[in-house]
Amino acid sequence: MMAPLQRRRAIGAVAGCAAGLLGLQALAQAATRPSGAAPWPAWERFQAQFVSAHGRVVDGEQTVSEAQAYALFFALVANDQVGFERLLRWTEEQLCQGDLARHLPAWQWGRQDAQWGVIDTNPAADADLWLAYALGEAGRLWKERRYSALSSLVSARVLREECAELPGLGLCLLPGPKGFVTSEGRWRLNPSYSPPQLLQWLAHQSDQPQWRRVAQSTSRVITGSAPQGFAADWMLYDAEQGFLPDLDGPQKTLGSYNAIRVYLWAGMLHADAPERAALLHHLRPMAEQVRKDGGPPEAIDILTGQATGQGPSGFCAALLPFLQAQQDSATLELQRAHLAAHPLRDYAYFEQALALFALGFMEGHYRFAANGQLQTRWNKT
Repeated sequence: MMAPLQRRRAIGAVAGCAAGLLGLQALAQAATRPSGAAPWPAWERFQAQFVSAHGRVVDGEQTVSEAQAYALFFALVANDQVGFERLLRWTEEQLCQGDLARHLPAWQWGRQDAQWGVIDTNPAADADLWLAYALGEAGRLWKERRYSALSSLVSARVLREECAELPGLGLCLLPGPKGFVTSEGRWRLNPSYSPPQLLQWLAHQSDQPQWRRVAQSTSRVITGSAPQGFAADWMLYDAEQGFLPDLDGPQKTLGSYNAIRVYLWAGMLHADAPERAALLHHLRPMAEQVRKDGGPPEAIDILTGQATGQGPSGFCAALLPFLQAQQDSATLELQRAHLAAHPLRDYAYFEQALALFALGFMEGHYRFAANGQLQTRWNKT
């Protein structure tokens, strides 16, 4: 679902033009913190740069469901109920045919043939997981039953429409409802779509026992698709041969703009979370690569370990929790220094989103409990 590497290389310039059109109304919205919201200046800046007054997250000339779901999570962390409701309303009206209870959000919305609207109706499973999580935890923390009910409906639909039984692997999350069964007995997977803490939360909170099976398969997907310890953007799973490189996909054997999130999610796992130690050990080669080169590559071949390009500053930010979890303090401080010397590009949406996750975590605005529950600075329960 995520755009290919070439698109991400150019996103800053395109996004800068579009984000500049958000207007004074969005700036005023960010400048005036809602009553009761937790002080989080980075979220307020993010809103000013990317969130319209109607609750649409602007990523260049498009909006993707991932961006809406991420922003809902950030609004919850900031205790911004007004912003949360605005984002949710736009998501439901524009991406869910006006009814989130009956439709998962379409992946892509934007301008096509001089008209604004849905461009790609196929949902994206990572967005749907974050949406279910943000709604469920908003319902719990804000004691809002409507959010909890919507979360249950979304998660049930994800199970029905975006999960499949893979022989030898178990019940797994697919990237979306359509287009990811490549042939008989072969599936295309995206490891970054399955944050382990979200699957643990569903396994503990949902009344649907199948989520426990999805949570159990998640670590096998992450490790099995990283044969040399480097996370893949995309990977194939074959019923007979197991994990195979996705040689026909646009990213082929690369780990890049998708895969960087795998290290981010792993780094933010609670110390007592299941499989944390095993995941960190398996993914340690990335920490060693960053230590050797002084920073993350833009892309790395998951089969050979050959690195190409210099990753943007958003990659440095995304790796901070991972390096902290690896107890690699020297490399951690090196990446902090790099960020200080090379700030994030103001209007590069994806970089800014990665940084908001990572720096929000490092600054203590939120944590995940061992069972995946959200712990925020304004409410530690």
